[in-house]
Amino acid sequence: MSIVMKLTDIHKHYYMGDNDLHVLKGINFEVNHGELLSIMGASGSGKSTLMNIIGLLDHPTSGSYKLDGKEVSTFTGDDRAMIRNQMIGFVFQQFFLLPRLTAVQNVAMPLIYRGINKKESYDRCMESLKKVGMIDYHDHRPSEMSGGQQQRVAIARALIGEPSIILGDEPTGALDSKIGQEVMDLFIRLNEEEKKTLVLVTHDPKVSAQCQRTVHVKDGLVVDDERR
Repeated sequence: MSIVMKLTDIHKHYYMGDNDLHVLKGINFEVNHGELLSIMGASGSGKSTLMNIIGLLDHPTSGSYKLDGKEVSTFTGDDRAMIRNQMIGFVFQQFFLLPRLTAVQNVAMPLIYRGINKKESYDRCMESLKKVGMIDYHDHRPSEMSGGQQQRVAIARALIGEPSIILGDEPTGALDSKIGQEVMDLFIRLNEEEKKTLVLVTHDPKVSAQCQRTVHVKDGLVVDDERR
């Protein structure tokens, strides 16, 4: 399998006045194309900071991060925005759906930045909603949907740009166990049938147990890399 992400000696410092908060202390690991991987760690372990760096939402203070063989530190701001829009889909714990928009309008948001015409955008959004079992709710607003339904719409939005990578930051954390498992089943199907690379940050061992691999992070370091 080819490598899609390679992190070498990644450090992240936050400077607050005279205080130096050293969050990541030399992270090293690789992610292969088509892998379903979880990143586990307690609160404050650095896993969310690591996810932000992987998703190009933050910069490491030092170290090397290669995405699809390209050194991320050489990317301009426009490069990073384009890659986030075209290569990476994000799914967050809190859904981040716009309350005044319908499901199909929320899913369409990434396509607006690409200048896709309304007809093509609508057709692609409906197809994406169909993949996640939400086509019958295309005209519903978030307040008219359950938490699990909102998360499915958020996943449809992550898929709309046909990314090769999906990053999930506690994507089942706001859901009960039954609905969370349904969302996890959807992630597994996307991985197996569409060969999406998935990286899920989680504190839930039931989620990590369903992944092919779990990277354990503690105090800013990888302390275990468990493969199944």
